[in-house]
Amino acid sequence: MNRVPLPLIDTHVHLDVEAFDADRDATLARARAAGVAALVLPAITRGYWPGLDALANAHTDLFPAYGLHPVFVSTHADHDVEALDRWLDDHPAVAVGEIGLDGFVADIATGATWERQRELFHAQLDVALNHGLPVIIHARRALDQVLKALRVRPGLSGIIHSFSGSRQQADQALGQGFCLGFGGPVTYPRAKRLRRLVAELPETALVLETDAPDQPSVSHRGERNEPAFLPEIADCVAGLRRVSVDEIARLSSANARRILHLPMPAAASA
Repeated sequence: MNRVPLPLIDTHVHLDVEAFDADRDATLARARAAGVAALVLPAITRGYWPGLDALANAHTDLFPAYGLHPVFVSTHADHDVEALDRWLDDHPAVAVGEIGLDGFVADIATGATWERQRELFHAQLDVALNHGLPVIIHARRALDQVLKALRVRPGLSGIIHSFSGSRQQADQALGQGFCLGFGGPVTYPRAKRLRRLVAELPETALVLETDAPDQPSVSHRGERNEPAFLPEIADCVAGLRRVSVDEIARLSSANARRILHLPMPAAASA
């Protein structure tokens, strides 16, 4: 007899992007069959907002977040932040995201791109405060700068996606009301520091994510990632913390629902 799939929440999946155009419905069906009860879909640019809105409206288990991704900083216009503020007036969202800073694509020391990222990030944090929404934050090679921006905006909460910082940085984020997202990278045996961190963090810190179509887990290395692979991440985290997969599903889903104000599970739409 097959085990009943666990109710899991994928707190970060880009189901609206072109990588899923050929089989989006099938991808969603596989995720549901694997026990993924809810999926949070962060936006990347303004141009994706209408399609993301339509996709979320078509499925009761999809929850949109709208924002301007730092990796695509060159495509964002000055008025896009104002457009985001207006968009959120009429389009329900669980968060402002994906927003943040990326030191990999910008020269922090000298690049004008970095300053542009900072302007957009800080402005979007203020939009989130204005709307009373949590944020979904991208912080690659920029975690200290992200934490500094959050410290001067008490009351903000949300998720730091694909967290890869130190325990000290994790404690700072938790103290400011954030959860930390963990996905495919934690399944790699060589990620020893990350795996130690996941093993030690308090229960209230953890949420699970795939970041599909990116960041596949170790058994799917080189493949397109998808939300149906979330159980592998849950199983890995359970092993690192020496608890059951059921316990990881329970606590990670509870954290996701709390931090993003998600509704309790309902029957997924057809």
